[in-house]
Amino acid sequence: MTTAPQTPPLAATRREVSGPVDGSVRLRGVLASEWLKFRSLRSTVLVLATAVAGMVVFGAIIAYNTRNPVGQDPEDLVASGPLQGFYLGQLLMGALGVLVVSGEYSSGMIRATMAAVPTRVPVLLAKLVVFVVVVGTCMILASIAAFLVAQQVLSGHRPTDTLSDPTTLRVVIGTGLYLTLVGLLGSAIAWIVRSTPGALVATFAVVLVLPILFELLLPSWGDYIGAYLPTVAGQSFSTVLAQPHALSPWVGLGVMVAWTAAATITAGFVLVRSDA
Repeated sequence: MTTAPQTPPLAATRREVSGPVDGSVRLRGVLASEWLKFRSLRSTVLVLATAVAGMVVFGAIIAYNTRNPVGQDPEDLVASGPLQGFYLGQLLMGALGVLVVSGEYSSGMIRATMAAVPTRVPVLLAKLVVFVVVVGTCMILASIAAFLVAQQVLSGHRPTDTLSDPTTLRVVIGTGLYLTLVGLLGSAIAWIVRSTPGALVATFAVVLVLPILFELLLPSWGDYIGAYLPTVAGQSFSTVLAQPHALSPWVGLGVMVAWTAAATITAGFVLVRSDA
């Protein structure tokens, strides 16, 4: 007499398929998965490469155009001048942060991801770690490269700056850190909004629109409040010439880190409480 093969209990089957992430080995697997997703998605690689190239190219162009210091704006002649490519870079980094998250929602892959990691928070943390390591490294190196290329272009025409100066080193490294934090803000917003168009609009509003609105609608004291907005605060760490009412460099960096942390924590709550 033969017996039909027994079907494993549903709970056991789900554990085998989903593989809850509760140990260091499994967490390393999530990190490896997120790294694979990051480098496999053409849009993320293209946006990151464009941001790196843009920083270097803009640095060389700004340096070439400011070889003769006569009649130049003061901000173009200081060490942070050649790093003004961050104005484009912050848009690209915000978009990159959004795409890293929202791409899974638009493709439907997020359902498979959450089935494999039902606790969900490790996915957010793994994406954050991969983004910080990869994008942070690339943008800091891009800032250094833009600065060094600019100094070579300026050499022999006017005095140059070196990374041995603490203020110069701070603004060069700070530019890469600032751009990385903008990308993390975009990622947090994408976790909350879960829509590529909506997250892009929200991210660009935080980066570009809010500072202008505070300046235009609240001319008497809007600058004081605007100084605590994430991107305005962060930029105080990555420039030599401080704007009026700007925070001190390290306070500004701390404020932007606090904004990014708060947005990421909010994203974690939304992720845990919402359906994939």
